[in-house]
Amino acid sequence: MLQKTDKIYVAGHRGLVGSAIWRNLKERGFTNLVGRTHAELDLLDPVAVRDFFDKERPAAVVLAAAHVGGIMANSTYRADFIYQNLQIQQNVIGEAWRHGVKKLLFLGSTCIYPREAPQPIPEDALLTSPLEYTNEPYAIAKIAGLKLCESLNLQYGTDYIAVMPTNLYGPGDNFDLVNSHVLPAMMRKMHLAKLLSAGDFDALRADLRLRPIPGLDAASASEKEIAEALTHFGIHPDRLDLWGSGRPLREFLWSEDMADASVHILLNITFSDLTKDKADIRNTHINIGTGRELTIAQLAEEIRRAVGFGGQICWDASKPDGTMRKLCDVSKLHSLGWHHKVELNDGITRLYDWYLQN
Repeated sequence: MLQKTDKIYVAGHRGLVGSAIWRNLKERGFTNLVGRTHAELDLLDPVAVRDFFDKERPAAVVLAAAHVGGIMANSTYRADFIYQNLQIQQNVIGEAWRHGVKKLLFLGSTCIYPREAPQPIPEDALLTSPLEYTNEPYAIAKIAGLKLCESLNLQYGTDYIAVMPTNLYGPGDNFDLVNSHVLPAMMRKMHLAKLLSAGDFDALRADLRLRPIPGLDAASASEKEIAEALTHFGIHPDRLDLWGSGRPLREFLWSEDMADASVHILLNITFSDLTKDKADIRNTHINIGTGRELTIAQLAEEIRRAVGFGGQICWDASKPDGTMRKLCDVSKLHSLGWHHKVELNDGITRLYDWYLQN
């Protein structure tokens, strides 16, 4: 059992999930938290990671750091997604084991499951059929991470638990127009389209200075140049062009709910809790989600409501949809005593308010 004064290293403490876990631990009274920015510690560098563990000697580790992105980034940078995630996991989990860390929480993703997995997806669906092609490299890296945790537990008696969250969104999200996930990307595009429709170029410049588009200097660019740059992302004064058919079903979880579930598992659940009455010990990871879903087109309408975007939404079915359905079976999570609190319509409103303030 972790004590309030035990040192906990949160890898990725500035990211969407890591920052939420950091805040949740603080709210629960854990005072000895350690984090490093990428500039302070490159998790791809095995020597630097070993030196960090030599110095800090954490009692527990939360591995929330990862190289992540949406369908466009996953399709374009396939080598980066598998190489960087494997390297981060090998370095952090490996050094945790070598330094005697007994408690570790590894965060993966529900993209580990087969494209044609049964719905809702139970943990036992892992490795039963082929993966979705568009995110296969990332999924393979995450599968390797959860199997590393499971194998260390079985061979060396560690207590390393892997959790697989569904699609996340929340404060501190990535709103980059190329590398963000579907919900924040859609939200920002609608916001920019709304400003473009209103001709509010002062607000557009402010937004683009804070979150730049590569190759565009928002401070010096003309209004025409700004408008032309936005069209490359499907953003127009009277409409928004979005990838795919809008038909795929997706589940979304508020990041602070995800953090609460993660900390609940870190503090209260052990590997032995997950292996009771199992003769063949595998698939001990835990899905984290809401167990509820909606189509991407319905998501767009929920975001339209929050943003107040009045233009047309056009779907480009020539672009990939990705997996058509990906709903978590969260019965194991519920049996461990945790349920989500924030519903999607409320969360979208909260996120847009956060975006406007940041």
